[in-house]
Amino acid sequence: MELRDLDCLAPPGSPARPLHAVRPAELGGFLDRLAPAQARFLEQGGFTAAAQELRLIPGPDGVAAAVIGLGEDRSPYAFGDLAARLPAASDWELVPGDYDPAAGVLGFCLGAYRFPLFTPAKRRPARLSGSAGQARALTIAGAAWMVRDLINAPANHLGPRDLAGAALALAERHGAAARLVEGAALDEAYPAIAAVGAGSARPPCVAVLHWSGPGAGPEAPLLSLCGKGVCFDSGGYDIKPSAGMLRMKKDMGGAATLLGLARIVMEAGLPVRLALRVGCVENSVSGTAMRPLDVLRTRAGLTVEVGNTDAEGRLVLCDLLAEACEEKPDLLVDCATLTGAARVAVGPDLPALFCNDEAWAAALLAHGTHTYDPLWRLPLWEGYDEWLASPIADVNNIASKPHAGAVIAALFLRRFVAAGTPWAHIDLYAWNEQSRPGRPEGGEAQAMRALFDAVAEHWSVSAGPSHREIGTAG
Repeated sequence: MELRDLDCLAPPGSPARPLHAVRPAELGGFLDRLAPAQARFLEQGGFTAAAQELRLIPGPDGVAAAVIGLGEDRSPYAFGDLAARLPAASDWELVPGDYDPAAGVLGFCLGAYRFPLFTPAKRRPARLSGSAGQARALTIAGAAWMVRDLINAPANHLGPRDLAGAALALAERHGAAARLVEGAALDEAYPAIAAVGAGSARPPCVAVLHWSGPGAGPEAPLLSLCGKGVCFDSGGYDIKPSAGMLRMKKDMGGAATLLGLARIVMEAGLPVRLALRVGCVENSVSGTAMRPLDVLRTRAGLTVEVGNTDAEGRLVLCDLLAEACEEKPDLLVDCATLTGAARVAVGPDLPALFCNDEAWAAALLAHGTHTYDPLWRLPLWEGYDEWLASPIADVNNIASKPHAGAVIAALFLRRFVAAGTPWAHIDLYAWNEQSRPGRPEGGEAQAMRALFDAVAEHWSVSAGPSHREIGTAG
């Protein structure tokens, strides 16, 4: 799948109408600044500047301007419906006001997203002009579009090799070193991933990317990312019911999210070393698929009894985490659409965070709040670790009890993280179940902005607008 550019931006210098964004407290002053006839039009139309309240302002030749009410919403999503609600193919420039301009640009672009692969757009969206000074917001929006495109792609159009190809294309675009591991080399280096993909006619592979920011030498901090890229999950022999498969094209949402994060890190030029590993695989049923109670070897040397073939995502991640730890990262992050238990616990909008480092946990939670990209921390509860015991292997991939499924998955992964390695595991949904301003139904880049914000602050952005400009709370 091609990496596409934002198509919701007007060319530089194109004529654009003013787009005002107003809060209730400043409505009186705003009306005073308008021509009397325009002010009366808004007053008589009952405009109150409530959140998402949009009015077109007439002029001598038709529509002269527009105003969007913000209410008390300071998130990017306050601007998230504009591309669809403003007149088709019209160009607009945001007028400065009591809002973060980067949040306005980001929200507009997030709301302008449409999945383009199979049907043409029903209307040309409105476009935003004058956003050149918001490079970081545009970078984040572009990465979010890429993540959404990857997750929304049907599994017959995005198999393991296609997902790996997206990682390789991203590496080429940013001058990163990259390699594709498949075949016999995959069997040797990533045996658990090979076992997960053994049942599919589309063989598994792993894409590995390495990049260094400007001035980042061998002693620069290493950020290591590991993404679950299950392009379709049937459940294997422990097959899912049909309803459980309906969204399983999104089971590579963790990998897509970390591809988006890697893109932002590289485009921002963070002074870090970056490693990205994407385990690309399909979990299918066939005569060559792994079976319940099979015992697998892993890269770390631990053996795993397969208590359930539908708990395959942790088998994909365990090999990636083990290899990542060989490089001694300063922060190791994995993202995965891993457990239904996390969704039962915190719902679709809150990715579950597990972290073995208190400082990083606090930073990720705080930046999730600041960027309106929230996380919710769940515990690595030691008392449940023994539930993973196996009578014939080092560990089972599921628990002996039916409780705390998300915690159990995190505890399983922790066994493959080297002692002393700061590690964050994010169990996310990667999907919007219904359309809301700035969040159209379909794939979503959850936790991406929170991760970037935390990393950028910890390892300081050397150039460009501050990450704090992007939709901060308060």
